[in-house]
Amino acid sequence: MSTATSSEHEPFVHPALFYRGREQYTAGTVPFLLAGLSAGEAVAVAVPGPNLQLIKAAMGARGAEVEFLDMTRAGRNPGRIIPGVLRAFADAHPTGRVRIIGEPIWADRSAVEYPACVQHEALINAAFQGRHVTILCPYDADALAPETLADAHATHPVVIDAGVERASDTYDPERIVAHYNQPLAHPPGAAALSFDADALPSARSFAVQEARQLGLSGDRLQDLTLAVAELTTNSVVHGGGSGTLRVWAEGLQVVCEVHDRGRLADPLAGRKPPARDQLGGRGLLLVHYVADLVRLHTTEAGTTVRFYLDL
Repeated sequence: MSTATSSEHEPFVHPALFYRGREQYTAGTVPFLLAGLSAGEAVAVAVPGPNLQLIKAAMGARGAEVEFLDMTRAGRNPGRIIPGVLRAFADAHPTGRVRIIGEPIWADRSAVEYPACVQHEALINAAFQGRHVTILCPYDADALAPETLADAHATHPVVIDAGVERASDTYDPERIVAHYNQPLAHPPGAAALSFDADALPSARSFAVQEARQLGLSGDRLQDLTLAVAELTTNSVVHGGGSGTLRVWAEGLQVVCEVHDRGRLADPLAGRKPPARDQLGGRGLLLVHYVADLVRLHTTEAGTTVRFYLDL
């Protein structure tokens, strides 16, 4: 087996697989899975539903040895893929090599989602550095934009195209994380509230009232309450003691953001499970778990965390 999908040289292996059509998809994924099973590795697949069914059918009885996840559900928010899918599986198998197929980017991903998706792909490299894990990431070369494929070269050290593996000449995940750290403009008429430590309960009540008027209810309203509580508290504790909360509707989603004067220094903040004995540090992680999308923009002057909830 070639170096891109083996553990001969590096503990962590992260190739991108460019495919065109169903035949290339199964030809690039099924032998990869079978090789892992033959080597006694723990194997998982997290891809969109139709591709999941393709792999299951091609694997036959061996599929019973694989953990399957629909990425359109498990990875609806790209920010929870590392902690909730990849790390969750790898950490559950701490001995031996782990082999995963993860497909976080597909043609129906929106332009709003894409920056979070490509940052996720870049951050995988830091999240698994030094670990004995192989993560193969398929890309539909027929359906995805040329810019998306160019970003895949930058976030993966090796690219497999038409069965040929090549080292990427443009591999630079740190550049991708920085490039997609984009300012987040909000609608001029968005409802806004400034808050400090004394106004935390008022901020939560404000967000709930605005979201309810926009049509959010039930469990989704509880998710918003939890996320707002975590983010506003983070602003008070770590973001200069105060912040600004905004809520508005965007299509079929309610959008909520918190801006403060803090700087998020760790790009993996909120994307890695905390140690069992760790005090705190779970706020942004919880937001990633309850939200359908999280976007961030951070500079020396301040940080904006924006989350989306489907109505």
